[in-house]
Amino acid sequence: MDNDIFEKYRQSGKIAEEAREYGAGLIKPGVRFLEIAEKVESRILNRGAGIAFPVTISINEIAAHYTPQLDDQLVFKKGDVVKLDVGTHIDGYIADTAITLEVGTDNYEKLIRASSEALDNAIQHMKANVDLGEIGRTVEKTITSFGYKPVDNLTGHSLRQYELHSGLSVPNIESFSERTKPKEGDVIAIEPFASNGAGHVMAGVGSNIYLCTRSLRSKIIRDTKSKIMLQKLLRKFKTLPFAQRWCQNLTSGNINLILKKLSFLGLVKHYPQLIDAKGGIVTQKEHTVIIHAEDCEVIT
Repeated sequence: MDNDIFEKYRQSGKIAEEAREYGAGLIKPGVRFLEIAEKVESRILNRGAGIAFPVTISINEIAAHYTPQLDDQLVFKKGDVVKLDVGTHIDGYIADTAITLEVGTDNYEKLIRASSEALDNAIQHMKANVDLGEIGRTVEKTITSFGYKPVDNLTGHSLRQYELHSGLSVPNIESFSERTKPKEGDVIAIEPFASNGAGHVMAGVGSNIYLCTRSLRSKIIRDTKSKIMLQKLLRKFKTLPFAQRWCQNLTSGNINLILKKLSFLGLVKHYPQLIDAKGGIVTQKEHTVIIHAEDCEVIT
C-alpha cells in the first residue's frame, strides 16, 4: 500500500475511534438520539475528517441501520442495548467502527462480551491469504461458547476509496461458500453480531439512510425538482450513504416526498432497518484493520 494512503487510513481510524468513544460517553437515559448523532458527526468534521456514513444508533432488536431524522424525538431509556456505529474518511479512505453499550443496567453484559471477544479472536487470526470462511468459524465458535447465536446474514466487508462495501465479505458463521482470501494491503471492517434471538435479521421499515444508485433511469426523470435534487445528491454525497436530515438545506420542497419518489424510481436506495427475526437483543463490535502478511493492524 502506498505510504500516503496508509497514513490517511490511520488518521481516519484515529478520528473514528475518538468519535466512537466520545459518542458512547454521551449516551444516558433521556438523551435524544438526534443529539448524539449530531454531536458525533460534528466532532468528526471538527477533527478534519469526512463522514463516511450517517452515525447509526440501533437499539435492542435492531441490529443495524437506524439514524435519526431532523425532527426525531426518540430518547434513550434505561435498559436499552445500543449499537453506535461510526464511519469517517480522509480523502475517501474509510474507517468503520462500532460499539455496544447498555444504558444504566448490566443485564446483557455477557451478550455484549460475546460479540466483543468474537472480534478480538477474529483479529488474532486475520492476515493475508487467510480463508475468510475460517474467520467466520472463529466468530461463530466464540459467540456460541457464550450460549448465543451469531447473526448469520450480516457480515464484515472490505473498504476502498469512497467504497464502504467493496467486494470481500467477512462472515459471522463458518462458511464453505466464502473462500476468498484478503491480500496484503487490503482494508477490512470486521463486525461480529451476537443475538439471544433468531441469529438472523430481516428487513424492517426505513432507516433514514440513503445511497445514490447512479441508475441510467436518471436520464428520464420528468419532474424538474426531483432531477435537480438527484444532481445535488450526487455532487454532495457521491458514492457514500447519506442521511435524510443532511438534505434539508438542499431543497425548499418536502425532502421526505422527494427521497421517496427517487427511491421508488430506483435512483436512490433507502436502507431498511435490520431486525432480529425473533425480536432478540443484538450486540455488535467492529474494528477496521489493515491486512499485513502475518497479521493485521487495527486502526480504530
